[in-house]
Amino acid sequence: MDIRNHPCFNGEAKTKYGRVHLPVAPKCNIQCNFCNKKYDCVSESRPGVSSAVLTPGQSVAYLEDLLAQKPNISVVGIAGPGDPFANADKTMETLRRVREIFHNMLLCVATNGLEIEPYIDELVELDVSHITITVNAIDPEVARNIYSWVRFEKHRYIGVEAAKVLLAQQHKAISKLVKTDTIVKVNTVVIPGVNDHHIKDIGNYLLDMGVDMQNCMAFHPVEKTKFENIQEPDPLLMAQVRLTASGYVEQMTHCQRCRADAAGLLGEGCSSGTSDMLEKYSKLPVNPDEYRPYVAVVSNEGMLVNRHLGEADEFLIYEEKNGEISLVEKRQAPMPGGGDSRWENVAGILNDCKSLLVKDAGPKPASILDANGIKLLRMEGMIDDILPVLFEGKDLRKYFKTEKFKCASGKGCTGKGMGCM
Repeated sequence: MDIRNHPCFNGEAKTKYGRVHLPVAPKCNIQCNFCNKKYDCVSESRPGVSSAVLTPGQSVAYLEDLLAQKPNISVVGIAGPGDPFANADKTMETLRRVREIFHNMLLCVATNGLEIEPYIDELVELDVSHITITVNAIDPEVARNIYSWVRFEKHRYIGVEAAKVLLAQQHKAISKLVKTDTIVKVNTVVIPGVNDHHIKDIGNYLLDMGVDMQNCMAFHPVEKTKFENIQEPDPLLMAQVRLTASGYVEQMTHCQRCRADAAGLLGEGCSSGTSDMLEKYSKLPVNPDEYRPYVAVVSNEGMLVNRHLGEADEFLIYEEKNGEISLVEKRQAPMPGGGDSRWENVAGILNDCKSLLVKDAGPKPASILDANGIKLLRMEGMIDDILPVLFEGKDLRKYFKTEKFKCASGKGCTGKGMGCM
């Protein structure tokens, strides 16, 4: 993998390569006075906002679909909408799954640093190449004005104590990270009258720590927060801040304050198409593979995949356990007619099946089944040949439907499409 292809860390890559943030981390362990997390929102572009929250299994299914539409995405990141390590189990499972499937994908996380330290060794093993920690102050007296509370190791802290706990954990995490090959960036939200006078101290601290890069982000007032009435810093103040900070550590200047579900090139937040995809995958079972253990088949005689979905009167339900594939049951198909409701009924009947094998089907039932998380596969062949390949996740292309079966007209053929008697 080429770390130069990270559009957030390399300004030259931002017009060629995209990133996607997987919104798998809803909970947060601190309350910033400028943050108000929102869900089901497509109108705001800032951290803490997401149109949906996905599980690790849903996020990988979403990622596979997204990459088919946006193949220039080079980076998968986790940045919320809460904090990745307040949801460490979900964050780490997602990173493991992505690394297992997409070996050359760049991985990154953005965190407040409170709870990342125990996971740094595994993050390095997973080759998470870029890690961002938000440091808005290094003095507890300044930090106490930025955070309402901090929750750490089942205790809730406020005031100076909260600030001390957060800053101590950030220091521990950065100290460990800079000793690895990980690129370490620090985000600093510049809040007029709160920490803008503190930039030189932060810069000197980052220099001493050996941090690779800093991103001084302009504070943005958000309704229903303690800082909603503070004015956003003007361009002159931000230019002065960045000039000061650049004397200590390399500065990032093209940050777009991305959403927790951003996808595509920098500047692309969450389009209506991406939002629709997120909604679709958020409605799938928590773990599509785990909670959809079965495969359904439409067949005339129970030996071949050889029947059109519209003609189906029953579904053969198969499962695989310990390498053995068996027919679990037969489920009655709904009666013909009823328009879209018929296919919605089929989706309900097969809601624990990950795939449906048919000889053919129309586009409408295919789209309805897909929207319900069931992959419709048009193919022809022996059921006993196809299912082992499908359950093992191997290449099925030779079974995909190309032309209609032809009757062998051989001995024992009835001519009625019922197979040899």
